Amino acid sequence: MEILIIQGSARKNGNTNKIVNYIQEQLDCDFIDLKNYTISHYDYDSRNRNDDFLPLMREIVEYDLIIFATPVYWYAMSGIMKTFFDRVTDCLKIEKETGRKLRGKTMAMVCCGSEKDVVLEISAAFEMPFRESASYLGMNYVGSVYTWMDTDDISGEVIQNLDKFIGKITK
Repeated sequence: MEILIIQGSARKNGNTNKIVNYIQEQLDCDFIDLKNYTISHYDYDSRNRNDDFLPLMREIVEYDLIIFATPVYWYAMSGIMKTFFDRVTDCLKIEKETGRKLRGKTMAMVCCGSEKDVVLEISAAFEMPFRESASYLGMNYVGSVYTWMDTDDISGEVIQNLDKFIGKITK
């Protein structure tokens, strides 16, 4: 199974990236940092066809499992991740064949905050755009994990949660 992690964070080497690095080591998978690409906001007139989004999507659709990793910003996914999700519309309107390749793929989500106790407050609402987007695109959504970093290192509890998540999504 070909696995890809897509990170959408304002900081390339922040806490979300620490979590991503751990997952990547466990799964030996590929990684894309959205910060390395120029992806314009969705445009109904499609005047942004020459940015990096469509070429990037042509690569992404070749993977079997796509894990989205985002920090928690104001109880929602990061802006760069939201822009990416908005642009998936281009795969439904401009490059339909690319969009069709998402059908049957598997999606999961990892989010990283700074507080352990936030998990109960944000889980269902935070997860909804990922879960419902997967459903709309004909993808199999296999779940999410909330992580937190309150020190410079990943805590043992977070590692346990990540290991359980990894086991669940790679069945």
